[in-house]
Amino acid sequence: MIPDLGKYSDTVLSAYGATIVLLLALVLLSLWRGRRVRAEMQKLEERMRRNG
Repeated sequence: MIPDLGKYSDTVLSAYGATIVLLLALVLLSLWRGRRVRAEMQKLEERMRRNG
């Protein structure tokens, strides 16, 4: 059920859209960075095992 937003419908719906896009971008950036950091940590662990 969508409430009647009247003359503000364009503003409200665009704000919702922008929020969804920004949240999605934040999640994807976080996942990408997490994978990158995990790979770097694995490299460091392997180097420490060989040297240690």
